[in-house]
Amino acid sequence: MMGGGKVIRKIRNHPLVLPIYLPSFLGSMCGGLLIPVLPLYIISFNVSYGMVGLVLASHGIGMMMSDVPAGLILRRLGEKQSMLLGVALTTLSTLALYWAQNIPQAIVLRLISGFGIAIFGISRHTYITDVIALTNRGRAYALFGGLMRVGKFAGPAIGGFVAAIFGLRTVFLLFSVLYALIFIIVVTFLAKRDLPTFKSSSQPGNHLYLTIKRQSRVLLTAGVGQIFGQMIRSGVTVIIPLYAAEVLGLKVEAIGLIVSIAAAIDMSLFYPAGLLMDRRGRKHAILPCFFIQAVGLALIPFTYSFTSLLAIASLISFGNGLGPGTMLTLGSDLAPDDSRAEFLSLWRFIGDIGHTSAPLVVGAVAAIATLPVATWVVSATGLFAVVVFAFHVPETLKKH
Repeated sequence: MMGGGKVIRKIRNHPLVLPIYLPSFLGSMCGGLLIPVLPLYIISFNVSYGMVGLVLASHGIGMMMSDVPAGLILRRLGEKQSMLLGVALTTLSTLALYWAQNIPQAIVLRLISGFGIAIFGISRHTYITDVIALTNRGRAYALFGGLMRVGKFAGPAIGGFVAAIFGLRTVFLLFSVLYALIFIIVVTFLAKRDLPTFKSSSQPGNHLYLTIKRQSRVLLTAGVGQIFGQMIRSGVTVIIPLYAAEVLGLKVEAIGLIVSIAAAIDMSLFYPAGLLMDRRGRKHAILPCFFIQAVGLALIPFTYSFTSLLAIASLISFGNGLGPGTMLTLGSDLAPDDSRAEFLSLWRFIGDIGHTSAPLVVGAVAAIATLPVATWVVSATGLFAVVVFAFHVPETLKKH
């Protein structure tokens, strides 16, 4: 019993477990709830597949549009109030989908949800950067990334089960209840902190401009690497199901099995990856992460069966599993102490460019050439990321 009490006290006193990890896990699971539901919900309005894609993309578009303004809001409100604002916007906009009557309403609500997620995400990123020492950030962000992946892995099954029994729109109610719980957790456990004073300027409106001016070289070099890295990560999720269905002719249950096994491998490596970042350096995780994914993607056009594609998908997931939280960690390391909110908002915006553009690149290249060619193009982005991070971005783990 005494041992259990010590564990409870450690959890309660840990700066991240209750205020950040628990709400982030619940938020990721909520995002997973909507994966199997949203496409069917949109189709229920009797619209084209193109409109389905537009509504699904509106959430990401809202995030991209809001990344930089979210940093300005964070500077004005602080971490706790900004996080609560983001959670509230996401909760209310998703709840309103239950009563939405047409596609324009759904698009607006998903845009607002993207805005809320952007504020929520940047606030968490800044908070972790503030409270966790440089030498522990790798493990902190690797655990953060691992919990996010576990939540997103569990969410779709729960969402599909609830939708099958109670109806599609009921999932929006469940989402909102869980997000209301996130709001309560943040109110209760997140410490209120003031952001560091921005040097060289007393005018809030100049913060973003001065951050871009002072950090332009870092944002251009490391930012380009992040764009390429996020492109290959996002591209994998598009290419494997498409190649399995269109080229190999696999059925949906076989594709689902490949994706699930690969995801399990990915999720199992987050703690070793965190240790690697903190003990050997950030590049020891970043470089093999993107290189292994690039090699795996380049081999996909040579697969010919369920087994061979599963083997390559597992290799790619092993590579990605070496890098949970790497871009978050690198962004925290590079962020100046006095302008973290502005820098991290720009850093997130750059990453979202890569994440959002990958499906567009795959679709465009596959339409002009073939899907295997598109696969090799996305593979090349992983190699570009390796080159940028290896030769143009310094190691940010400073050992004393």
